[in-house]
Amino acid sequence: MATIRDGQRFVRRFISEEVAASLVLFLAVVVALVLANSSLEPAYRAVLQSTISVRYNNFGIVESVLHWINDGLMALFFLLLGMEIKRETLEERLSVARRAVLPLMAAAGGVLVPSLVYLAVNANNPETMPGWAIPAATDVAFALGVLAFLGKRMPADLRVVLLAIAVVDDMVAIIIIAVAYSSDLVLAWLWPAGAAVLVLFIFNYLEVKRIGPYMLVGIVLWVSLFASGVHSTLAGIIVALAIPLGPGEGSRSALRDFEAGLHPWVAFGILPLFALANAGVSFEGVSWNAFTGPVFIGIFLGLVVGKQAGVMGATWLAVRTGCCSLPRNVSWKQYYGMAALTGIGFTMSLFIGGLAFAEGRPDVRLGVLLGSLVSAILGWSFLRFAAPTARETREDEAA
Repeated sequence: MATIRDGQRFVRRFISEEVAASLVLFLAVVVALVLANSSLEPAYRAVLQSTISVRYNNFGIVESVLHWINDGLMALFFLLLGMEIKRETLEERLSVARRAVLPLMAAAGGVLVPSLVYLAVNANNPETMPGWAIPAATDVAFALGVLAFLGKRMPADLRVVLLAIAVVDDMVAIIIIAVAYSSDLVLAWLWPAGAAVLVLFIFNYLEVKRIGPYMLVGIVLWVSLFASGVHSTLAGIIVALAIPLGPGEGSRSALRDFEAGLHPWVAFGILPLFALANAGVSFEGVSWNAFTGPVFIGIFLGLVVGKQAGVMGATWLAVRTGCCSLPRNVSWKQYYGMAALTGIGFTMSLFIGGLAFAEGRPDVRLGVLLGSLVSAILGWSFLRFAAPTARETREDEAA
């Protein structure tokens, strides 16, 4: 019982931090847009394109500030993401097979349908096809932030389901990045990467609890993957999977303690910095063609239409066939509003967009920003309509 209560407290704290982080993330987006459309735009771009060099003897990595943020700091985001996925899978919402069916089915539909929508729109444009995975992701911080504006009138289970769907979404996004967006492999660097992975899981087998050894080997793994052509942020996921969860130890496990300590740094530091660096769309010279091109339309429709259609369709099928049921106290109207919120792609969508189109196309950013905004408005509006009144909430609590 103590472990269950610890897990529930951990999830509540995690969600509350995500909600607060969504406000900081939104502020970072606003600042990025202001900088990109003001007299400070040249300085803003110059900072992002300036280079930082890290060298050891004859080996060195020279990358722009933008790439250090996207490839370096975001590895810590993926580390946090990997720990969240491992904990959810082994200990929390996804740990019981029947309870896992709902988020698994919903997330599968929420990944497949938006991707198909994008591919349908871009079927005759081979050069834009690599962006098919952009509308497949969900930004849990923004989505939970929108739910927070509705207060306690939303069932707690609705927040948990949204978090679980986002976790599964992220699992799929990680696989997509590893398979579809790694290229020009340098096989010689895969040997030290493999050795680093082996050492990490030896640490896990020996139940090494200190985080330091994992991080040191993780740096070696990051460098090896970077040099090999496999996307280096995947090092964070691999390290996360190696850190022991410590079953039976509750919040004292190495993974949960490290996740709790890292989460504020990622949520209030790395992700806002990523948004500041990547959300700055300059509207100067942007014509209506940017809003009518296949990339924008594919991303926008994928997020706004494909996401909610995929989540709702897969959920309806799962419930109709008896595989699962909606959470207690969650109505279909409320569930639809939550499904609309899964169209808030933002962080992961921008990240995948940067991998799919290295030149940083403005139509990608516009599609992600507007698609996420419209999804947020639709979801909030419908949930507001479907939410019980304050009087009904008090009566339910009294009952």
